[in-house]
Amino acid sequence: MKISGAEIVIKCLHEEKVDYLFGFPGGSVLHIYDALFKQDRIKHILVRHEQAAVHAADAYARSSNRVGVVLVTSGPGVTNTITGLATAYMDSIPLVVLTGQVPTAYIGQDAFQECDTVGITRPCVKHNFLVKDVSDLAVTIKKAFMIATTGRPGPVVVDIPKDVTAQTCVFEYPNTVQMRSYNPVIKGHLGQIRKGAQLLLEAKRPIIYAGGGVILADASEKLTELAHRLGCPVTNTLMGLGGFPATDPQFVGMLGMHGTYEANMAMHHADVVLAIGARFDDRVIGDTAHFCAEPRKIIHIDIDPSSISKRVKVDIPIVGNASDILDEFLKLIESQTGRNPVLQDWWTRIEEWRSRQCLKYKKSDKIMPQYVIEKLYEITKGEAIITSDVGQHQMFSAQYYKFDKPRRWINSGGLGTMGVGLPFAMGACFANPGVTVACITGEGSIQMCIQELSTIKQFDLPIKVICLNNGYLGMVRQWQEMFYASRYSHTYVSSLPDFVKLAEAYGHVGIRVTRPEDVVPALQKALTEHRNDCVFMDFIIDPTANVFPMVAAGKGLTEIIFSEDL
Repeated sequence: MKISGAEIVIKCLHEEKVDYLFGFPGGSVLHIYDALFKQDRIKHILVRHEQAAVHAADAYARSSNRVGVVLVTSGPGVTNTITGLATAYMDSIPLVVLTGQVPTAYIGQDAFQECDTVGITRPCVKHNFLVKDVSDLAVTIKKAFMIATTGRPGPVVVDIPKDVTAQTCVFEYPNTVQMRSYNPVIKGHLGQIRKGAQLLLEAKRPIIYAGGGVILADASEKLTELAHRLGCPVTNTLMGLGGFPATDPQFVGMLGMHGTYEANMAMHHADVVLAIGARFDDRVIGDTAHFCAEPRKIIHIDIDPSSISKRVKVDIPIVGNASDILDEFLKLIESQTGRNPVLQDWWTRIEEWRSRQCLKYKKSDKIMPQYVIEKLYEITKGEAIITSDVGQHQMFSAQYYKFDKPRRWINSGGLGTMGVGLPFAMGACFANPGVTVACITGEGSIQMCIQELSTIKQFDLPIKVICLNNGYLGMVRQWQEMFYASRYSHTYVSSLPDFVKLAEAYGHVGIRVTRPEDVVPALQKALTEHRNDCVFMDFIIDPTANVFPMVAAGKGLTEIIFSEDL
């Protein structure tokens, strides 16, 4: 029996076991929305802006290891998704974004709500398709899910003209698809793995440098086991936090621009670096020439061959899935009892760096943002899913909330997208019902997608919003203070809304906190008395608080600025 293209879209999503579809309707996708209305397996989440649909689907994927799926209309519906697509693309998040398009006969005619979706999205997606024949629809959607989830994950766009959704054909959904030009490598080269294992066993100053690829590959437990067998220090990137337990004594903290002193020094002075699912980006190693001046051997595991030796020349490249490759490493490296005695001198140096206590901060009569994060960690016992926007509050969260498990830290690492925090929290809530979800944000970031407080009300999501309100665009202000002689050009937000009243206007609970002694009671009230409500907590923090330690842009890992240096 023939069915319409719109019905085929819904049946494809059923075949892929999609539970949630994040979207916003419009003329070009009305046939699909009508088909969606006639079924009850997929729950549609009506956002208030298409950007938020992609961000919410993104966080759904990050926190559940499933594909996030989005449906938007043509023209402005598509263009509103671009920031979300670029965010997911930079952080390698599997999404399938279905976009409406004007009828095929109108393409290229400047029709109402037409845009070149394939051209516009090409730079910020893993792949995209334009479906011009209904008989190609099912196989194209199958390809989209396959491409999004295999190899290095990423967003895939399927652009569907309205007339294609009205055409009919017999529905057949393939079990598998093959693409001659796409065949990602999964298993690592055994010879390279043996070389890497031998190098690690002979190292005097080894370190494991693990990024978000460890979490995407579900390889956290294997990484932890390998680190314990080797007895060496582990550092995570911003995206890799939770890939190795933060409370483990072998964890030296996050590295990079706002990483710990011990992590940066250990990374710089190591004689062997095992890099897993990380890409030596500028915010991690700083100045490349400075980093490469120190002699060391580098083993680099990554599923994307283009990421290997892209910024730093490596000695042992291993292309493949991190989980499979770590399996092979574990077969070659036997268990040790306690710390490897050969590394005693190395650990002595690391403990000396640790003794600097680089994350200490000064208390004052104002609320310190670090204190809020510390208390949130204590009250939630580290079990919450934390989403963040981008800025100082993001760095404070990464530094002071100890993530022991993967997929509990949801943030925009690669693109650094302000506004993601609230829709990220929505996606995490749908993926993890019953789990505490807290959105840590700033008064600048929160306003970029604040309309999603309406979506949160519609679906009764008990998100806890923790706004660290310093009245500035904090990270920009910090740079202006440090590198632009305190010329605060357009960073002071002098017309802020009353966030408590705004939250209440959307039907939520609003709490303003102005004194340090009220921080813990406010958090406890939100998490106990109002555990089933969305609570917006507006913490009026010390406006002068900055994020330290800091490695300035273009400087090396050892050129660290501490708060007392200013």
